[in-house]
Amino acid sequence: MTQPRRPTMADVAAEAGVSRALVSIVIRGAAGAGEATRARVLEAAERLGYRPDARARLLRSSRSRLLGVVFDITGPYHTELVGHLYPAARTRGYGITLSACGRAQSQHEAVHSLLDLGVEALIILAPETPDEDLARLPVPVVSVFRPATHPDVASVASDERAGVDLAMNHLLQLGHRRIAHVDGGDAVGAQPRRSAYLEFTSSRPGELEPPVVLSAGSELSDGREAGARLLEEARRPSAVLVFNDVCALGVLQALLTNGVPVPEEVSVVGYDDASLAALAHVPLTSVNQQGPDLAAAAVEAADAALAGEFRHVLIPPSLTVRASTGIPNTGDHMCEGAASH
Repeated sequence: MTQPRRPTMADVAAEAGVSRALVSIVIRGAAGAGEATRARVLEAAERLGYRPDARARLLRSSRSRLLGVVFDITGPYHTELVGHLYPAARTRGYGITLSACGRAQSQHEAVHSLLDLGVEALIILAPETPDEDLARLPVPVVSVFRPATHPDVASVASDERAGVDLAMNHLLQLGHRRIAHVDGGDAVGAQPRRSAYLEFTSSRPGELEPPVVLSAGSELSDGREAGARLLEEARRPSAVLVFNDVCALGVLQALLTNGVPVPEEVSVVGYDDASLAALAHVPLTSVNQQGPDLAAAAVEAADAALAGEFRHVLIPPSLTVRASTGIPNTGDHMCEGAASH
């Protein structure tokens, strides 16, 4: 026979009609809640049979000052952001402990390994778990790269719309009219970047040709495959905005190995401005997500969440222009198959 589920802070919040953060304040006996609210929360906790976890209470009393960070070990930009988190945490008196996810460990396993270490809060890069489940974890959570919609989950993200607009305006000003987008599939950030591209293109019918979206992913191989498909387009785009730098390097590889010069025939823009963007055979123009600012905001959001304030921050990006973008060739590029029809 299964044991009944233990009531959580989220249950008490729903019962009392308040936020989880306010329940946390009341249970901890901290300042910030009126007497009437405090009484309502305590009554709801009593009705549900809620009891604070003794281990969590001990961790809070000892103040580990430790922030747990979950990141994808296969993502170059994730590892760069982790590097920025250390000084940001040190500035506010916190330590950092890491748990990587990837082929050997799921994000769920990474989260719980950090909880076992007694972290005070979690910073999760590109969380896959729904916000509702993140809010049920026993410590505050900061979602990085994915804006949170739950009031009890903090979030810090780059302004994706602004980033796409920077890239598209750059290409438009160079004279590009047929600009494709290689999207990130189901990766975190792919949907808002795709939507921003479609809105930008559709809002300029006299300046830009209809949108071309090639579904791909976040890996090098995804970019290679998308680049090969790009070459099969009846009218090849003169420029392409790619989901991230890794995928963009795959697109570059596909173009160059098939004798298509970059940027003379196709300009390529990546996203993230990871270190590898500058090291590419053709240095990559890329949207810079301002890693140091993201890291500082994430640590500040974790600190605020521990005090019951759940922030939602958007960081303005910038564009780093390198050799992969240039003025378009004015001729129409048609694939051989299309030319024969």
